[in-house]
Amino acid sequence: MNAFLAPTPATSRWLTYGALVGRCIFVAVFAMALSFKLMDINATAAFIASAGFPVPLLLAWLAAVFELLLVLCLATGAWFRQAALAAGAYVIFLAFAFHGPSKWSGNQTEFGFFVDHFTFLAGLLYAAAYGPGRIWLVKRFRADIGAAG
Repeated sequence: MNAFLAPTPATSRWLTYGALVGRCIFVAVFAMALSFKLMDINATAAFIASAGFPVPLLLAWLAAVFELLLVLCLATGAWFRQAALAAGAYVIFLAFAFHGPSKWSGNQTEFGFFVDHFTFLAGLLYAAAYGPGRIWLVKRFRADIGAAG
């Protein structure tokens, strides 16, 4: 192994805690989105309806359940890579559905919201590629992603 790349205790701690903090940020974002939905599911349904989707109340509840599952997987490390990829697809769907090009006319803020979803996607793809790190709440799912992570 190249001496420049050799792990040290400090880099090992950084990798462990950096991954954990990143996971906590993902969990916090999806937990906040979930809590906002649960605080007023009808407002979420109205927002979904305003984007032209059918059965908005059902879709609002499905989104809440999906976000709950994401929170559980990202927090515990269980099915982490799959959850990160699913979250990435969800985030990009939300970008186009609610902040896409049809919303940009005369509203630079919507374009900013749209672009922000791609930075979030970048983090989720990185997390999916490198895994949840060393700290897991649910160790038995470790075989789910192989030895890396």
